Amino acid sequence: MKFTDILSTEQFKRSDIELIMKFAAKFEPYAQKKKQGAMLAGKIMASLFYEPSTRTRLSFETAMKRLGGDVITAVGMEYSSIAKGETLADTARTIEKFADVIVVRHPLIGSAREMAEAVKIPVINAGDGAGEHPTQALLDIYTIKKERGKIDGLTIAMVGDLKHSRTIHSFVNLLRHYDVKLIFVAPDELKIPKEYLKKLDEKRLKYEEISDLRLACKKSDVIYMTRIQKERFSNLREYEQLKNSYVMSRGLIEKINPKAIVMHPLPRVGEISLDMDDFKGSAYFRQVENGVAVRMGILSLISQ
Repeated sequence: MKFTDILSTEQFKRSDIELIMKFAAKFEPYAQKKKQGAMLAGKIMASLFYEPSTRTRLSFETAMKRLGGDVITAVGMEYSSIAKGETLADTARTIEKFADVIVVRHPLIGSAREMAEAVKIPVINAGDGAGEHPTQALLDIYTIKKERGKIDGLTIAMVGDLKHSRTIHSFVNLLRHYDVKLIFVAPDELKIPKEYLKKLDEKRLKYEEISDLRLACKKSDVIYMTRIQKERFSNLREYEQLKNSYVMSRGLIEKINPKAIVMHPLPRVGEISLDMDDFKGSAYFRQVENGVAVRMGILSLISQ
């Protein structure tokens, strides 16, 4: 995978996913602060985040530093030459003179690809608007494998804003390579786009669309909650009507399916109650730690 951009989950075969999982497992002691590496000593990662981020930005930067590399950072469009009208391509060409790899989050779908086409160094898509978030989907696969020991044979429910969630879009693309059943739980206004259902049809994978969270919990091995994304709404009144569509609580999950694994890409804004945090199956903070190991694996694969 030397000098391979990570732009979309569409680019991965199952063998690619499994390779990244293997490397992530190798780097777990580093992610858990038990070891410090020097594999990427002398390498510089440009961390370009033009949309808000805590976990993705810091986990990428942590991954780079724990492998001995260094980081240069641009956070927020107002502090970038993009605010002066510079194109993404010109920004990428400039950064190429400083860094060995670019990690970029930007509100426009296709932004990471536009940068990648302008440079010869690897570019990693850390989220392009409502498009994709490939490294989040990879760490979600890794988390399920750790929590459940497998992917094949599981029933996975995805709940919330499935229309705008780049995490869900990327996750579905990866899960096409496994023998799973998917349950999509969303209000009519936030259903998963038909293009993703078509991809599942092409793979002859089973799925259903429902609006009942309790029923989904009863049927599922893994329940993946997502927030209703306020920033994607042009009509705030519609957001207010939908924001509390689904709430996962301790009482709900313990009564219906206490063996389920509950995941979330975070941040949460009310769709998972605080009493879930010490529920045994709540894996969302374990996802955060897994993100460092997975991103270490990715950086090591594309930077050597």
